[in-house]
Amino acid sequence: MSPLPVGKLSGDTLQRLFAKYVRTGDASAASARVVVGPRVGEDAAVLDMGDRYLVATTDPITFATDAAGWYALHVNANDVAVRGARPAWFLATLLLPEGKTEPARVEELFAEITEACAAIDVVLVGGHTEVTAGLPRPLVIGAMLGEVAKDRLVTTGGARPGDTLLLTKGVPLEGAALIARERSEEAARRGVPADVIDRARALLRRPGISVVPDARAATDAARVHAMHDPTEGGLATACWEMAEAAEAGVRVERERVPLLPEGARLCAAFGLDPLGTIASGALLIAVDPADAAAVEAACRQAGIACAAIGAVTDRREGMTLVEGGRARPLPVFAQDEISKLFAGS
Repeated sequence: MSPLPVGKLSGDTLQRLFAKYVRTGDASAASARVVVGPRVGEDAAVLDMGDRYLVATTDPITFATDAAGWYALHVNANDVAVRGARPAWFLATLLLPEGKTEPARVEELFAEITEACAAIDVVLVGGHTEVTAGLPRPLVIGAMLGEVAKDRLVTTGGARPGDTLLLTKGVPLEGAALIARERSEEAARRGVPADVIDRARALLRRPGISVVPDARAATDAARVHAMHDPTEGGLATACWEMAEAAEAGVRVERERVPLLPEGARLCAAFGLDPLGTIASGALLIAVDPADAAAVEAACRQAGIACAAIGAVTDRREGMTLVEGGRARPLPVFAQDEISKLFAGS
């Protein structure tokens, strides 16, 4: 049997494991309070706390070494924000490589996490830090908790056929920043100009990988049906996951997808498809067509670019990418494109 590739497990594998091992729907008091548990495509768990819901998620940072603490805080906050919730409490586990970690590096990670917490008014409430044998680079694993009123909850599976698909900022935001920060010298050797690399590095903070403001603007403007954070596997995988969760199909207009110039240039240099490259910082939103203009306007008013890129369709119509007026199946990325740069490193 072949070993598994780098990156998160496939949706089919996860679904099989959930069905076999995850206990839900039994008569226990704890199980009865699980509103949303482990499901492919859903970004965070939702627990009934009486008058409101507690939203909980966890995500590691495995590709980045530069600014890993900043990444960890924001990617976890994003998974809470797409529930319509306010991220509030953060826990971080720092696993540091043996023989390569100086005290200054630990201090730097704590400073990054603290700065990121302050940026979105989140409190660091706990975690764990250790030097671990066998690691090639630091790993940061975060967990975020937040709250949402029961009538404001949003799920990935809430998308409905006929909904307009909106995308904020552009793709692949996180991918561009990662390549520029982790592979800058190689990018230069491949002919990417220094100013493009510098601008891509800066994308981490401006416009930034946080979708907390995006989600807040969208949910304040209209009754959003679904939101999803395109992380590993990029926009294409986010669309597949949203469709799977909603038991629907998706049609994406390739020419309407906002591609960040820096991301497009770096992906071309390394032979990566921007639609399959990690894209935290963009927010995928499904909303009634009658509300799409209001959501776009609210995002623009908040200084956030937002564009309609397609629609949610009936499941029988499948997953479609329209390019140059011709429709073809939306590509499937078993691994994030960026893993080609990090496999074996």
